[in-house]
Amino acid sequence: MELQIAKHTKEVEEIICRFLPKEEGYQKTVLSAMNYSFNAGGKRLRPMLMLEVFRLFGGKNIKLVEPFMAAMEMLHTSSLIHDDLPAMDNDEYRRGKKTTHIVYGEAMAILAGDGLLLYAFETAAKAYEVEPENKNIGKALSIFAQKAGIYGMVGGQTVDVEMEGKPLSQEQLLFIHHLKTGALIEASMMIGAILAEASDEDVLKIQKIASNIGLAFQIQDDILDVMGDEEMIGKPVGSDCKNNKTTYVSLKGIEQSHADVERYTNEAVGLLDSLHGANEFLKSLLMALVNRKK
Repeated sequence: MELQIAKHTKEVEEIICRFLPKEEGYQKTVLSAMNYSFNAGGKRLRPMLMLEVFRLFGGKNIKLVEPFMAAMEMLHTSSLIHDDLPAMDNDEYRRGKKTTHIVYGEAMAILAGDGLLLYAFETAAKAYEVEPENKNIGKALSIFAQKAGIYGMVGGQTVDVEMEGKPLSQEQLLFIHHLKTGALIEASMMIGAILAEASDEDVLKIQKIASNIGLAFQIQDDILDVMGDEEMIGKPVGSDCKNNKTTYVSLKGIEQSHADVERYTNEAVGLLDSLHGANEFLKSLLMALVNRKK
């Protein structure tokens, strides 16, 4: 499965990097910072999910979905730049490389995050150059904006920041997970379905699948913080507990957390199997995400 994922990651990488801005003009520094952050690595999970759902529903013109794939990774990267800032997580490294604010300074990192966020919308809108009359592009843009903003990722991040160091209820924790982690996964999979002309009913099923996978992914992350291999996960085990951070495991315990990962995943796979199309790689990818060891 790792070889399959690596092959698909390479395909996605080649697509999304074509949309990066050229580093030229008086604003060259911010363009360089944007590209530095984008090229820092990563699984390219969100654009990969978008493409595979597009294929699941028999999407014909891959050129239609490509701008949205790049835009989604730009949006995700923008959020990581801002997460790493001194006012947020104050991280010096991400994926083994110096973070953007360490390399370019805090002010330029803020501008690079803003630049990628706005360039993401500019990039997504290039889908109109492919099919100017396609009404589904507008629907996809609406989902893209909503899941990124105050009713999506930004909303989840807001509660996470406000509640830092405070005990969370299960309702608050699930709200943060659904929005901060799950919103962009939902958007990616829903946009793939919409651009492939899936029915409204099937788009709702895809949203539920993505929601379940996003939650299972986050619970597994909490489990790995307690039971993971430090060399594999790349950070000290038990860091959440030491920082008095409320996690799914601290609320439910390890046994129930494992059971809930399995329950959410099985429900997602069951919904996926109920759809008319078939994409075995997509199913395997979803299973690999929630059963990962790092």
